[in-house]
Amino acid sequence: MVNNNATASNGTAKQPVVCVFCGASEGTSPVHMASARALATALHKSNTKLVYGGGTVGLMGEVARTLVSLSGPSSVHGIIPQPLVRFEQNHDPDDITSHRIDESIYGQTTVVKDMHTRKQMMAREVVAGGPGGGFVALSGGYGTFEELMEVTTWNQLGIHSMPVIIYNVDNYWTGLIDWVKNAVTSGFIAPTNAGILSEALSADEVIQCLKEYENAPGRFNLTWED
Repeated sequence: MVNNNATASNGTAKQPVVCVFCGASEGTSPVHMASARALATALHKSNTKLVYGGGTVGLMGEVARTLVSLSGPSSVHGIIPQPLVRFEQNHDPDDITSHRIDESIYGQTTVVKDMHTRKQMMAREVVAGGPGGGFVALSGGYGTFEELMEVTTWNQLGIHSMPVIIYNVDNYWTGLIDWVKNAVTSGFIAPTNAGILSEALSADEVIQCLKEYENAPGRFNLTWED
C-alpha cells in the first residue's frame, strides 16, 4: 500500500486528486448536471485535481469541462478503455480523427486496454495525491455503482486508505445507504465498517467530507501486490 504523505519526492507540496465516478448520461432531471458543475467548482476552489473515466458526454463530460474551464487543462486527467471510446465520447465512427479529445476542453486523456487498468490507474493517482483527495460518486448507472463498490471494498481490505464519498443528489443514492444499514443489521457488514462510505448532500460538503474523513476500524492491511 502506498503511504499517503503530504509532500512529493521532490519536496514540493502535493496537490490532492479526486476520482469522480459518474454517468455518461445527463439523467432525466437537470439537478444531476447541475451537481456535476457544482462539484467541479468546489474542486477548483479547493485546488484539487480530477481524475475520471475520460468521457465527454453526460455527467462525465460536464464535470471535466467545468473544471478545465476554471483550473485549466492540467487539472483534469481522463482515463478511458479503448472499447468504450465510441460510447463515452462524442465519437463518429466515420471520422478517424473524432476520438482525439481537445485537451483545452477536457484536459489530458489516456486510452487504456480495459476497465481494470482504468480503475487501477485512477486509484494510484488518488493515493499519490495524498490528503484531501479521495473517491466521489455522482449519479450514474451500473458502471458507476461497480466502480464505487470496488474502491469501497479496497478500502475495507486496506489496499488504500482514501475517503469514499457518495454525493447523494436528489436522494439518488438513498437506496444504497439504506442497503448498507440493512447489511449491518443483518450481519453482513461489520458495524465498524459501516462508515467506509460517507454521504454528502452538497458539493461543499463533499470537500468537507474528504478533509474530515476517518477510516473505519477493523480494516485489513493488504497491499497491491497481495
